[in-house]
Amino acid sequence: PAQPPRASSAPSAAPRRAPSSAMDEVLVPAISAVILLDDEGQRIYAKHFTTDLSKAEQLAAEAALHKKTKGISARTDSDVMLVDQQVTVFRSGSDCKFFVVGSAEENELVLAGVLDALFETVSTLLRSQLDRATILDHLELVMLTVDEVVDHGNVLEIDSAAVANRVLMRGVDGGQPRGQAGVGLA
Repeated sequence: PAQPPRASSAPSAAPRRAPSSAMDEVLVPAISAVILLDDEGQRIYAKHFTTDLSKAEQLAAEAALHKKTKGISARTDSDVMLVDQQVTVFRSGSDCKFFVVGSAEENELVLAGVLDALFETVSTLLRSQLDRATILDHLELVMLTVDEVVDHGNVLEIDSAAVANRVLMRGVDGGQPRGQAGVGLA
């Protein structure tokens, strides 16, 4: 006697379909670079997420940024410009400038949000002393801030309070991180 076929307990996989239009594609904001330059255009810190630029090309791009923004002071709000077919947003500290660079197709509001998160977090961590000497003295905090906001060009977090807490290893809400509770709290 033939037994009836058994029903499979594994869920059936839905067939995958190719996106039918541009509306079906997922758009993820991408950052090309995060750069800090002093008033003379010298690099304080730079992290380029595109691998197609040589060191000389990176330095030339940074020199072009400095040349274009030399007489502009953006202390209270970020400013946007197109430099070498790249959208660049920047903001000034006392003697340095923070830059976030994206492709020409990137939304400048997203780039401005990333810049504001970086600037406000570093400002909070350094108690509003955004000068070259203080930034160099606490460069590890700047590096950790960039790593918490952007990873391989992908935006991770733009809440400056959450980023500052993570950099200081306090957890997102400002308390002790998980796994760090003492014996009395466990």
